[in-house]
Amino acid sequence: MANSVHEVRRHPAVQLLGRAGMVCYGIVHVLLAALTVQVVLGDSDQQTDQKGAVATIAEAPFGVVLLWIVAIGLFAFAVWQAALAASGYSWVTDQRKRLFRRISAGVRAVAGVAIGIAAITYAVGGSSSDSGSQQQTLTAKVLAMPGGQFLVGIAALVVIGVGVNQIRKGVKKSFKDDLNMSELPQGTQKTVERLGQVGFIGKGIAIATIGVLVGLAAIFADPNQSGGMDKALHTLAGQPYGAVVLIVIALGFVGYGGYCFAAAKAHK
Repeated sequence: MANSVHEVRRHPAVQLLGRAGMVCYGIVHVLLAALTVQVVLGDSDQQTDQKGAVATIAEAPFGVVLLWIVAIGLFAFAVWQAALAASGYSWVTDQRKRLFRRISAGVRAVAGVAIGIAAITYAVGGSSSDSGSQQQTLTAKVLAMPGGQFLVGIAALVVIGVGVNQIRKGVKKSFKDDLNMSELPQGTQKTVERLGQVGFIGKGIAIATIGVLVGLAAIFADPNQSGGMDKALHTLAGQPYGAVVLIVIALGFVGYGGYCFAAAKAHK
């Protein structure tokens, strides 16, 4: 089974489509950076998350065509990441680190499918549901269960842990292990390294903020405290020095998008 999954992952068609999808994933993050800047400027009427980024594409000239291209690319990206989750990262010798890499690939596969579905929804003239409201509804259901506060608290710690791990990956530059840096154009390696650092740190801060909101929902048994990326960024905007943190996150999304463009060519 593992060999068959490995063969699927290494198939030229899967590689080509998956890497094209990585470009689409990067574009989504660059658009997310623009939406974050709008929050800083106090001029945000768009949902500030991946679905908001998809809505931005819908408003562009030939938006429907672009949405279908992005959707197909993201589904291909999801297949590639799912294959990586199943049998990838053989170049990582530390089994614990390899497990974390595979879990992260699985999360990206799910994200790719979710954003791709949102793109199709907009393409056919629908409107995607508010991810923040969905999370609050789910949190409310879990809180109503026996031991619900404990379960939501555990979920919060997991999300915070994911964010911290992203920050650590950026600080230690361990993302470089997944790239064949020699395949990048001459003279761009240092730029990709800087983009990756800024990208993983900025995105990690955003994810950790979502985890903090979920943690507050657990502490106060109030699902309205939780929320997705949109609520996390707007919550930061209302804090002292929140604008500075949002600028760091926006730069992080740009950096992560740039890293995705490089990974589309040089990922192992």
